[in-house]
Amino acid sequence: MASTDIQRTIDAVWRIESARLIAALARIVRDVGLAEDLAQDALVAALERWPETGVPDNPGAWLMTTARHRAIDHLRRRRRFAERQAEIGRDLEVRRDLATDEVEAALDDDIGDDLLRLMFTACHPVLATEARVALTLRLLGGLTTDEIARAFLVPEATLAQRIVRAKRTLAEARVPFEVPRGGERAQRLASVLEVVYLIFNEGYLATAGSDWLRPALCEEALRLGRVLAGLAPDEPEVHGLVALMELQASRARARVGPGGVPVLLLEQDRSRWDRLLIRRGLAALARAEALGGALGPYALQAAIAACHARALTAAETDWARIAALYDALAQLAPSPVVELNRAVAVGMAFGPAAGLEVADALTAEPALRSYHLLPSVRGDLLAKLGRLAEARTEFERAAGLTRNAQEQALLLDRAAACARGERPRR
Repeated sequence: MASTDIQRTIDAVWRIESARLIAALARIVRDVGLAEDLAQDALVAALERWPETGVPDNPGAWLMTTARHRAIDHLRRRRRFAERQAEIGRDLEVRRDLATDEVEAALDDDIGDDLLRLMFTACHPVLATEARVALTLRLLGGLTTDEIARAFLVPEATLAQRIVRAKRTLAEARVPFEVPRGGERAQRLASVLEVVYLIFNEGYLATAGSDWLRPALCEEALRLGRVLAGLAPDEPEVHGLVALMELQASRARARVGPGGVPVLLLEQDRSRWDRLLIRRGLAALARAEALGGALGPYALQAAIAACHARALTAAETDWARIAALYDALAQLAPSPVVELNRAVAVGMAFGPAAGLEVADALTAEPALRSYHLLPSVRGDLLAKLGRLAEARTEFERAAGLTRNAQEQALLLDRAAACARGERPRR
């Protein structure tokens, strides 16, 4: 295998395995910052050895074994952890003879998920909310600091400092590596839900690179969401989040055309939408609604997604209801991004001029200054109004702001259509 192929393989394996690796190591060393360092050491070892020896049959297990050995060595060097080291060493000697699935089963506790334990640890109240979310995305999502920064619409340097401070704070506070119970669990649940959805969003629309989708991230977020639903069955927002992810994930096959070309919502072949995921999503939304009280932000977004899921064709979409739901969402959880989505819904329900009025009010919003979807939405609304020269400028600006190659190509195609005097397809 060529060195470039091995490098790509290592990158792919790291994306898939890093979160589980860090979670398992954090169980051993009880320090998420140290666990990440040890996982990185295993990655360096792979970069050094695999080009010579080839990629092992089970690369994830190879990384796990290498990292665990480093964890044991680290504990041996620290005398005050001698007793813990001996316990872990004896445990791992037995586990080396077990199959990989048996090892993972042996590591499980009552919650049955190291990743979930790591997530609740990273979402400890000792950290500010934005730090909890950023750290958990970094540790569990396999995302780069740059990708997380773009998700938060903050400078990369700011986000990097936030993550470093968060790891230091957890270490200094000696936060236990465990799933909290009772009232403390409820306090951290909102941050956990936010993290899960941000991971899903990065999979649903990749921030950068050549892929429009990262299915593995969507699947991991869905898995974690379903575990959460079992953990907190009486929390409507947990079911609301699961419903939202199931309904959005149902469109995955229809969102990509030949060659990985993005297919926008109104152009998708809805016969390719996954009806099982839609049924699951609608059922989860019904559970959220049945728990009573006003719908929360995730359940409201799920209700919006349900409007699309129930429409057999794009023309049958109830845009007036979607606009009303976005009005409710904007009141409950106001943000520039929610307002931008509301502009799209208003434009579809009441005409592009009405939508453009909402979008234009956001042009001075600092948080959206480098957000490519603002000029993209404005370009679409301007094109529908026949203002093609202005629309072309907006599409070109949006293309310059995104770093996803597929999305950039789509935006440039739309700009070119405007240059030819044609209204781009939606």
